[in-house]
Amino acid sequence: MRLRSPIHSGRIFRTGCIALFAWLLPLPSMVAAQPITVNLDPAQTKIEWTLGDVLHTVHGSFKMRSGSVTFDPKSGDASGEIIVDATSGESGNHARDKKMHKEILESQRYPEIIFSPKHVMGKLADQGTSNIQVQGVFHIHGADHDLTLSLPVEKSGDAVKASTRFIVPYQDWGMKNPSTFLLKVENKVSISISSAGHITVAGAASPAH
Repeated sequence: MRLRSPIHSGRIFRTGCIALFAWLLPLPSMVAAQPITVNLDPAQTKIEWTLGDVLHTVHGSFKMRSGSVTFDPKSGDASGEIIVDATSGESGNHARDKKMHKEILESQRYPEIIFSPKHVMGKLADQGTSNIQVQGVFHIHGADHDLTLSLPVEKSGDAVKASTRFIVPYQDWGMKNPSTFLLKVENKVSISISSAGHITVAGAASPAH
């Protein structure tokens, strides 16, 4: 049997290591190219609304039922739904809230407010803060409206936090303005949302616990 010299064996070892390293290099980009799903936690989600009138500003809230967004980081194509319970809207004033649900939101007839993402713009960083935009359809009071949300996103491991603000011109969108000759309110509502959840990547191994 012919013995290989240590130099020759070392060369084979180095060649094998280089080949293995070259094979492993594409893996991060391959993982990053897989669809990413963001699942939001309703218990960690805060939805607040603000409506101004001539006397003071009214503050209120809604509760999220569920939220899940899946997107392709290469094409930006997105799907999923963020569902808000319209019947949960409240401002702390029973008479005012009763009027809001009966005459404006008609929440018994339209019990859900839904945002359906269609496209994500911007890159989600592996860690830290990213600024992305999500284009989608906002469904409220039985009608669909195009809406683009700007979201600062904070990622740590598979945990994620995001927030956004936008305006709902409810009167222009077919809902009743509750103003009277004694009380005038704005014809638009400011919405603020902050939420937390976790990210999963298609094809990626689940972290050990």
